Amino acid sequence: MDPVIVGVLALIGFVVFMFLGLPVPISMLLFSVLGIIAMKSPDAAFQAVASDIFTNFASYTLTVAPIFGLMGLLASQSGIGENLFNAADKFIGHRPGGIASSVQVASALFGAICGSIPATMGTMVAVALPEMEKRRYKPGLSTAAIAAGASLAVLIPPSATLIIYGVIAEESIGRLFIAGIIPGILLMVLQVIAIYIVVKRDPLAAPISERATWPERWAALRRGGLIEVVIIFSLSIGGMFLGWFTPTEAASVGAMGMLLVGLVERKINWQKLMTSLVACAKLAAMVFFIITCGTLFGRMFTISRIPTTLATYVAEMDVAPWILMGAILLLYFVMGMFIDGIAMILITVPIFKPILSGLGYDGVWYGVLIVLVLCLGGLTPPVGLNCFYMKGFAKHVPLSTIFSGVWPFVISIVLAMIIIMIFPELATWLPTTLYGN
Repeated sequence: MDPVIVGVLALIGFVVFMFLGLPVPISMLLFSVLGIIAMKSPDAAFQAVASDIFTNFASYTLTVAPIFGLMGLLASQSGIGENLFNAADKFIGHRPGGIASSVQVASALFGAICGSIPATMGTMVAVALPEMEKRRYKPGLSTAAIAAGASLAVLIPPSATLIIYGVIAEESIGRLFIAGIIPGILLMVLQVIAIYIVVKRDPLAAPISERATWPERWAALRRGGLIEVVIIFSLSIGGMFLGWFTPTEAASVGAMGMLLVGLVERKINWQKLMTSLVACAKLAAMVFFIITCGTLFGRMFTISRIPTTLATYVAEMDVAPWILMGAILLLYFVMGMFIDGIAMILITVPIFKPILSGLGYDGVWYGVLIVLVLCLGGLTPPVGLNCFYMKGFAKHVPLSTIFSGVWPFVISIVLAMIIIMIFPELATWLPTTLYGN
């Protein structure tokens, strides 16, 4: 059978079984093996499985994901997220939609030491949602603000999503981390502006809070964890930017710094440390397994010649590159309504990355756009995972209410994507400045 047909059938089978409820990595592994067997032989398929399992589980580079995950777990245990929100609230909580805006700032800062949507969302739900309910925020705004704010954690480094993209696309993780900083800040600002516009149109959505005094602000800033976050971020991510550390070493420095902060402030005890370590081990197993299955899926696509065939077909089309890029992003948007973000990366990057590289698009810039599309997919129905996470945390709020409140943030993400497509330097300037071309 033609390898291209085998590849297409494997992709269709993977999608069907995924929607039937088979876990994404298992479905990916199954149809990778079946596809390679059909195109090569059973021996080739099982050798590929053994080789990729050993290579990925023994990879020094991949340890960056669970170690940065450990840093985020320790940050959650130490209560820094709560302190960051309280400090942000003291400074901007009195403005229209101030608490919801504080969530965006605190989520961005917490994301700089966490990189996890569920962890960021869980922290903000615990500290910000009760405060917004006490001040009679409308549920649609309060829950949507937290769901959207948590998305910043996968754009601002360290980001597990960018790590997975970097491995699958064979792009520098350090460059990807640096590239996410300016777009992450841009998205945070756009989401704050969206909240301001919503509240200006409907003042009852977020009643104005009392203004904190300057002594209260400085006190909140001193105990707010901002200094610790800046120091840890500067040491780990900043050290990586300056070439002092590899990404894995930077993750280790960050995790140790967070542990020391928790111990000095007596926020982390033996039980919390062991809880974090066990969760980190589970995270490592999950990340390594997902990447292994994604690597196998990419190998199967390479053998099927689908990327080469598509690249040749696109090269023969008389279509402007930006139109093709727009079509790919539109496809991502539609897929994001139904498919988990990590699954989208694993499915599409082996197919589209060679095509876009051939058209001259920067792989790091493309990675940032993919993460923005994943943020978009996390908010849009019917399978907006951020909204479902939010429903799990706030069981008393109807899912329809959460979805009804996310649209201003959807517009913010779309605007961020358009701006970065028009001005790609927003994603590429920092990596080029620090690493060169």
